[in-house]
Amino acid sequence: MSKKKYYVTTPIYYPSGNLHLGHTYCTVAADAIARYKRVQGYDVKFLTGTDEHGMKIEEVAKKKGLKPKEYLDGIIKTVKELWKTLDISYDYYIRTTDEKHKEIVQTIFQKLYDKGEIYKGTYEGHYCTPCEAFWTESQLEDGKCPDCGREVILAKEEAYFFKLSKYQDRLMKLYEENPEFLEPASRRNEMLNNFLKPGLEDLCVTRSTFDWGVKVPFDDKHVIYVWIDALSNYITALGYSTENDEEYNKFWPANVHLVGKEIVRFHAIIWPAILMALDLPLPKKIFGHGWILFENDKMSKSKGNVMYSEPIIKLYGIDALKYFLLREFPFGSDGSFAREKFLKRVNSDLANDLGNLVSRTVAMVQKYNDGIMPQPSVNGEYDDELKDLAVSTPNIVEKNMDEFNFSVALENVWKLISRTNKYIDETMPWVLAKDEAQKGRLDTVLYNLCETLRIISVLIRPIMEKTSLSIQRQLGIDNAEITNWESTKQWGRLDGGIKVNKEAPLFPRLDIEKELERLSIENQKFFELKNGVKQETKEAEEIEDYITIDDFDKIDLKIAEVIEIEKHPKADKLLVLQLSVGEEKRQVVSGISKYYTPEDLIGKKVILVANLKPIKLRGIESHGMILAASKGKKLTLATVLEDIKSGAKVN
Repeated sequence: MSKKKYYVTTPIYYPSGNLHLGHTYCTVAADAIARYKRVQGYDVKFLTGTDEHGMKIEEVAKKKGLKPKEYLDGIIKTVKELWKTLDISYDYYIRTTDEKHKEIVQTIFQKLYDKGEIYKGTYEGHYCTPCEAFWTESQLEDGKCPDCGREVILAKEEAYFFKLSKYQDRLMKLYEENPEFLEPASRRNEMLNNFLKPGLEDLCVTRSTFDWGVKVPFDDKHVIYVWIDALSNYITALGYSTENDEEYNKFWPANVHLVGKEIVRFHAIIWPAILMALDLPLPKKIFGHGWILFENDKMSKSKGNVMYSEPIIKLYGIDALKYFLLREFPFGSDGSFAREKFLKRVNSDLANDLGNLVSRTVAMVQKYNDGIMPQPSVNGEYDDELKDLAVSTPNIVEKNMDEFNFSVALENVWKLISRTNKYIDETMPWVLAKDEAQKGRLDTVLYNLCETLRIISVLIRPIMEKTSLSIQRQLGIDNAEITNWESTKQWGRLDGGIKVNKEAPLFPRLDIEKELERLSIENQKFFELKNGVKQETKEAEEIEDYITIDDFDKIDLKIAEVIEIEKHPKADKLLVLQLSVGEEKRQVVSGISKYYTPEDLIGKKVILVANLKPIKLRGIESHGMILAASKGKKLTLATVLEDIKSGAKVN
């Protein structure tokens, strides 16, 4: 029997070698769906790629003294490296500069022209180069592009037009009869109220003021514009209208196009109209997801609030990042990435809940049964409740994954994880192990824990591949039949007698305050590297072990007296000190609350680095740093042997 088919796509991206966390969101989600369907046994096609034509590419390449393709090749290499770092399992990466794509785009344009769907005319309108979009006067916001807010230029040129207005009624009917075609509902309402009901105008689909693009097959003065060029990638990648169209016949129509909310209009109005004009089937669903913001603001290099994926992965692993992105907020809504929120969820969900469960279970099998998974023999209280939840959870997860409710799917997996941790506390294996008469009951408890972890490992695999495989290795599982999706709905698939193998903790517990600073530093380093800011190399730092007297003279050390002190309102480990430095008063924030109480410090003389650049620590400004010595878990503030006035210089 042939496998069921599933075709999932991301939009093809504008080629930038500087992709931040927000850019990766859609691809991470598409990857989760592709992996989920593969685990279910589907034959999956997962498409992503880059949109490489247009005026802005031509202009940027020219400024760099490169030909467009030469400029693009370097960027695409960087993009593919990022997808490799993110462990994105795409099946095909399409570039609109691929010869096969260009040939099929010309075929599509010719077909539309021959059918009378495209005609020649003159276009005059407001053009946004970065967005590659034309706008009418009424669509502008304060005279600027309504999408990006940048300046537009008034353009007038000969052009070819697609009869988009012809498909207004058919598109309205599509939305009315098939509301699931565009989700979530807020996107559908936006398309209906803002675009379809006010009326569609015919669409300009060629340009003649630049040369970098696919030529109109019968008029080489014109370049085929992005709407037909880029949108057609979903079928050109499958070999539509070629002799090798097996994949087109196999996978089209797509099961879902995942797109960001800012490009829903092109995918939910223009693309279906083009397919209607070609008499081709429409995709089954278009899902317009929200944006990833940073601290509730849209990420922007110009704002300096860009968060990158690479530093997060370097410090905490790919699974922690993917889990947070898909767990923290609903996929259809905007979500805000906050460093502290991310680190706290890593600690609570991944280290405490899942990591601790795996570690405790494997350790107990090793300690109480010589590392061999036992066979269950004596059932008892709490067993049925755990089993029922374990085998019912997969259906709930399945329903939510199919509806792109990643957050709810993961929430239900974590309900099972929490219930399993509670089961350990209820059954108390360490007590059972002390009584030989309870050996059969202990075996059952340990087996139930391992069997539940088997099910959990499969349920998290679409999003947390490395973690899933680590759990299975630790349980000694190497049987594919008990790690497919259907096996999660059946209790008792594990066989006793398997040897468990303890590995390093899945997610070590984090010191939030230290990690906030560490993550901020790593992200800044990456930002500087990506944007061409010179950094000193590690090798140079290792060679320059010594400083000179001139270097030391730059440091201004002074005696300061602690006159006031209070706890930081947003951080338990920080104290806010008011210091008297001669006739000057200084505020310093210091992470010493673990070692000193405010009462210990009033009146103390400390050594202050007085000329350190001020910084904000959790929202409170710190002017300088006090010196301390530490060894292991002990920390002592540096002071002076004899009483000396505050403000005195330390030489």
